[in-house]
Amino acid sequence: MISASNITLQYGKRVLFKDVNIKFLAGECYGIIGANGAGKSTFLKILSGEIPPNKGEVIVDRGKRISILRQDQNALDGLSCVEAVISGHEKLYRVMKEKEAMYLLTDFTEAQGNKLAELEGEFAEMGGWEADADARIMLTSLGIPEDKQDAMVGELDAKLKVKVLLASALFGNPDILILDEPTNNLDIKAVHWLEDFLYDFRNTVIIVSHNRYFLNKVCTRICDVDYGAINMFVGNYDFWYETSQLLLRQQKEANKKAEARADELKEFIARFSANASKSRQATSRKRELEKLTIEDLKPSSRKYPYINFDIEREVGNEVLAVKNLTLDGYFKNVSFRVNKGEKVAFLSDNSLIVDKLFDCIASEAEATSGEVEIGKTIKTAYLPQNFDKYFDGVKLNLVEWLKGFSKDTNETFIRSWLGRMLFSGEEALKEAGVLSGGEKVRCMLAKTMLAQGNLLIMSEPTNHLDLESITALNEGMKKYKGVMLFATSDEEIMATVATRIIYITKDKVIDRMCGYEEYLEKGNVH
Repeated sequence: MISASNITLQYGKRVLFKDVNIKFLAGECYGIIGANGAGKSTFLKILSGEIPPNKGEVIVDRGKRISILRQDQNALDGLSCVEAVISGHEKLYRVMKEKEAMYLLTDFTEAQGNKLAELEGEFAEMGGWEADADARIMLTSLGIPEDKQDAMVGELDAKLKVKVLLASALFGNPDILILDEPTNNLDIKAVHWLEDFLYDFRNTVIIVSHNRYFLNKVCTRICDVDYGAINMFVGNYDFWYETSQLLLRQQKEANKKAEARADELKEFIARFSANASKSRQATSRKRELEKLTIEDLKPSSRKYPYINFDIEREVGNEVLAVKNLTLDGYFKNVSFRVNKGEKVAFLSDNSLIVDKLFDCIASEAEATSGEVEIGKTIKTAYLPQNFDKYFDGVKLNLVEWLKGFSKDTNETFIRSWLGRMLFSGEEALKEAGVLSGGEKVRCMLAKTMLAQGNLLIMSEPTNHLDLESITALNEGMKKYKGVMLFATSDEEIMATVATRIIYITKDKVIDRMCGYEEYLEKGNVH
């Protein structure tokens, strides 16, 4: 077990946590959620001992081993993949290296011989003789080929590196596993393997993640960080969301009733407090009024943008036909037809293939050969994965920037759109070129909504967004009345939006007329 006792952390006047008390038990998987800046990752650092609190303490049961997912992707560059994985079990790795160093000695003193025997015993007790094989099994399961497993971590590309870091954190059955955004940059196969691993894991798991689908699959408890407090809910993310909304509605209803009763009591007191025959009743009602509690409903620090994709005109019968489309270096002879009412999710092991395909369909790039035929009633709105050209070096403020994409350039109108995307007041006067990644995506979403296209194309629209913005985007995509082509690593969006799945490689297209859950059930994970 690991617990936080009276934890307080404050930076200047900003209080991140105040007198937090919470216990994490074995056999449970805890999802830590909260608005951006609420302190989720900071709390994980407090639990792992990386950051000391101003007050309070973290208590870990004696002898329990904590393992954390490293955020520094270059931390293990000097080790081979297998050695990097084993190094996640720090004690085992230390004993292994000590043992190896002693075997290099030409002569042993009696003391050194005894020490070596002691190390051998510890090594065997911790499963050291199976460590190499176990590490390789884990690497293979995560999709790292055998011919890469003895390579140096520093030689791997970024997507393989994160898998080695994850394997290192999971290795050796840690008692307490702390994972900060473990699904970032993982392919679907690796995410599903991790879900299965955590489902079978019998120790304590504490996770921060923006991946709602993943949280729903693995979490047994949700810890909500808001206003310096952490409240725990039983169940997964969806259960927390429904419960929190229900509690808020109940509290609002209770407040309404309390306010109505208070008004009745005040009216009675005002009418009869000077009346001798009613004075006792008036006094009684004064006491009741004093005891009446109207809760101070502090609004959540979470902010949800308003995302709604309207269409300028209805979709006709002819939507989109892609015929033998080829772009050298990316894909070859791609053909498919998109029909009215469809929302098509595109999958690929290489995201650049889908990006370039979308660029060709949206006339942002020219194919080597083939055709893209778009129906006469179709107006395309495109949100590409790489939108640097819209922001790099741009000195305009957001009001001026968004005016460039709107028919109506009235400032009040533009500000209303920016307000929907959480840029209100002075925020709307930020310079477009210096926005954060999440702010840029929200601006691009505003631009996309203003286009009112009835063919909506989006490539990885959740990149850089917080959980609240992803939730709002998901709702907007579900409600959209036009035709949609999209690619996303967010499986919740895939499961709730897609009506058709197209998997594409350099020279192959697999087209499935079904939703994402059915696609997975049929074993279509490539």
